[in-house]
Amino acid sequence: MKYNLLGTTGLKVSELCLGTMTFGGKGMWTAIGTLPQTEVDTIVKKSVDAGINFIDTANVYSEGLSEQLTGQAIRNLGLHRDELVIATKVRGKMGEGPNQSGLTRKHILQQADESLKRLQLDYIDLYQIHGSDAITPFEETLHALDTLVNSGKVRYIGCSNLAAWQLMKSLGISERKGYAKFVSLQAYYTIAGRDLERELAPLLKDQQLGLMVWSPLAGGFLSGKYTRQQGAEDGRRTAFDFPPINKEKAYDIIDVMQAIATIKNVSVAQIALAWLLHQPVVSSIIIGAKRLEQLDENIKATTVSLDADELIKLDAASKLNPEYPGWMLERQGADRKA
Repeated sequence: MKYNLLGTTGLKVSELCLGTMTFGGKGMWTAIGTLPQTEVDTIVKKSVDAGINFIDTANVYSEGLSEQLTGQAIRNLGLHRDELVIATKVRGKMGEGPNQSGLTRKHILQQADESLKRLQLDYIDLYQIHGSDAITPFEETLHALDTLVNSGKVRYIGCSNLAAWQLMKSLGISERKGYAKFVSLQAYYTIAGRDLERELAPLLKDQQLGLMVWSPLAGGFLSGKYTRQQGAEDGRRTAFDFPPINKEKAYDIIDVMQAIATIKNVSVAQIALAWLLHQPVVSSIIIGAKRLEQLDENIKATTVSLDADELIKLDAASKLNPEYPGWMLERQGADRKA
């Protein structure tokens, strides 16, 4: 297991991060996973034994149950808190009242305390906003997050699912106001969906932010269960067809990955994860599992090496169609780069 710095911080996180969306299973989250405490303990132990020091959860996952199970697993296993990097999120609906969602100061400060109670922790390593809030000013959100950092309840702050302009605006506000800055972005990125490369990846490189990848297997579509000839009857997408992808293009990518996987005697899923691990912008890939076998397979992806020729083939099959202003920037910038 390799460890990467998270953005410009000195914090080292494992190249794989354990995702906890399969823990618990309440409400809409039953389609993702319903792991009870005993199985959660097994998954967490296997991950830590493999060198994973990074665990990501969210207050909304199974309506708080995922955080509870995660925190209890840490206690049950007697894990050293200081050896772990625990990340959670705030933004989603956590009650029926009008102020039980969003990124207001009231909601953020309340939910940070609630997450700490559920996790049975004194502090959160990485506290992330789970998206944007259309009616709360960025200044209010960032001030609340800065308060948490200054209080010692939170070590670093991050964001998730923001547009490039929103992320850059927030960084500018933090710089101007002297607030704690986002050190990372958690975003959807996969060989079957490379949209992040248009605006967000250049921003992350320029501002030196870390990238945590969610749904690296495109909601299970790259798990190896799906081919052009046959879909998976028991796959996650049967009950929860998300995130959206161009399935015909994804099948073309799977064909190329399958050929490489056969030669290397590995799985399609491992090739998909290995491709991401070869992308310089990636700090850590969030992996989740319903079964120990799935977790084992994902962890082994860290040992899969792709040579230059294989990366060229994968890039050709999955590259984005040119889009304005990208193609114009490339055309006009060629002379200066030369």
